Amino acid sequence: MTQPQPTVSPKLEEPKFGFNEYAERLNGRAAMIGFVLMVIIEYVTDKGVLSWLGLR
Repeated sequence: MTQPQPTVSPKLEEPKFGFNEYAERLNGRAAMIGFVLMVIIEYVTDKGVLSWLGLR
């Protein structure tokens, strides 16, 4: 009697670049951190983003 071959396939990791769930989550977190830092710096320095950039 022959044994059946295993039917489990290896779990392949999805790529870490391009438009995928990992990249979108990472970009979202970076945007949230940047926004919070921008608000904190504006509050502490009492100047807006345009003033930081020398445009106003």
